[in-house]
Amino acid sequence: MGLLTFLIVPLLILGISGIIYIYREVARLMSRSALKNKVVVITDAISGLGKECSRVFHAAGARLVLCGKTWEKLEALHDALISVADPSVTFTPKLVLLDISDINNMEAMGKEIQDCYGCVDVLINNASMKMKGPLQSVSLELDEKIMDANYFGPITLVKAILPHMISRRTGQIVLVNTIQGKIGVPFRAAYAASKHAIQGFFDCLRAEVEEFDVSVSTVSPTFIRSYHIQPQPGNWEASIWKFFFRKLSYGVHPMEVAEEVLSTVSRKKQEVFMANPIPRAAVYIRTFLPELFFAVVATGVKEKHFLEEEEK
Repeated sequence: MGLLTFLIVPLLILGISGIIYIYREVARLMSRSALKNKVVVITDAISGLGKECSRVFHAAGARLVLCGKTWEKLEALHDALISVADPSVTFTPKLVLLDISDINNMEAMGKEIQDCYGCVDVLINNASMKMKGPLQSVSLELDEKIMDANYFGPITLVKAILPHMISRRTGQIVLVNTIQGKIGVPFRAAYAASKHAIQGFFDCLRAEVEEFDVSVSTVSPTFIRSYHIQPQPGNWEASIWKFFFRKLSYGVHPMEVAEEVLSTVSRKKQEVFMANPIPRAAVYIRTFLPELFFAVVATGVKEKHFLEEEEK
């Protein structure tokens, strides 16, 4: 009996692993086929994540409208995509010069985006501006700049595109957000505030447009790391602050997030939270045990100030 169990268990594990692998491959292929010919707009396409989203959606046969602030970088991305693509199954991307924080020009930009193909099937809001510093040292002007880039700009573009989706009774709007749309991290007050604001906007938007068959999705990774940064050795247990709030596991690779955005669009998921157990737990602790969460955060702030004083 022991020998039989010894033989069967590995076979069962291999069988289950094989089934999971096949399921994932089928889901991946279905995701790509579902996007064939769809008009997909990607803001800040020239960022690390923007490039990866452009790559996966282009390979899936989507008709891309790539937006970014720098024309040279947009052209370089365009050339990189078409150089490796099969022209028989892909479309040449269209480019739009867009500064998401330029709110006064957003209505005109929305019309230019619409005119590329006459409609928009999927709008991926990827643009974001980061900022770090003690809130008392951050000027109101910089607060406003963060809110323009992370909140007012994206929602103004959404409002420019949305009426056409409603009239066609089809479309999907995707927000690439962050864990800081769920919890506030010290020394990132303006950034966290802007991410909370747009999370609330999208939650309301989802409920309001459901009757028009327009889907609204949010994808929130903890932290999107750069391509080349690798974990460095350190004593993580030396600090509660570091343990809970440093860039745990050094974030998610842009390629992973792009694949998840593709899956989210094709399967019309409403909300995806890409997090390892510790940051995921932090979100739940903030909700159900707020006093504990605040105590941990306060400890980290005090510790940081102590360390800064020691370094002087």
